[in-house]
Amino acid sequence: MQSVHIFLALALLAFIFSYASAYDPSPLQDFCVAINNPFNAVFVNGKFCKNPNLTVANDFSFSGLNIPRNTGNQVGSNVTLLNVDQIPGVNTLAISLARIDYAANGGLNPPHIHPRASEILLVLEGNLYVGFVTSNPNRLISKVLNPGDVFVFPIGLIHFQFNIAKTNGVAIASLNSQNPGVITVANATFGTNPPINPDVLAKAFQLDEKVVENLQKKFGGSNN
Repeated sequence: MQSVHIFLALALLAFIFSYASAYDPSPLQDFCVAINNPFNAVFVNGKFCKNPNLTVANDFSFSGLNIPRNTGNQVGSNVTLLNVDQIPGVNTLAISLARIDYAANGGLNPPHIHPRASEILLVLEGNLYVGFVTSNPNRLISKVLNPGDVFVFPIGLIHFQFNIAKTNGVAIASLNSQNPGVITVANATFGTNPPINPDVLAKAFQLDEKVVENLQKKFGGSNN
């Protein structure tokens, strides 16, 4: 009987190893179209690597994340993302960091998606109403966070943060990709270039077509 257990354990380990070794690495951009002629290639999934002997401390550092950002925009928030473009040393390390500033009384980081990363958020200032929506059936998981609280947003799910405090808010977010990407739901729906046919959006959102056209004008995706 013991030999059977050992055999089953070895078989399970072999299966796990074969599965892990066959798993594709996560993509670092929206798409990477295959090309037969490498001389015509213009992009790779990630960045080319610097000679290790030529690296310096500045390749792994960034200064100024303590400086408040301007939140005087329509949504009342400002995201300072530190990914591989700002810190070259994170290339291949699957990490990035962001500072998010929120205006008082309603600063919003609007509903959005990170297609290539999960996110963990730490609140430093303000009181944030945060949440994410599960895949079908769509269930909202939300909570009010105070300074020192932490919340996790799973990869690929719509999520948001809304400052309900009378003072400005600040949060730090960590994401497990060097290039997590972001798709803001409203902008991606009504502000595409070229714009989505208003008939499609009118039917999808059960709206009058003129309302859709007005939203497209507001988000920069006007058909006119």
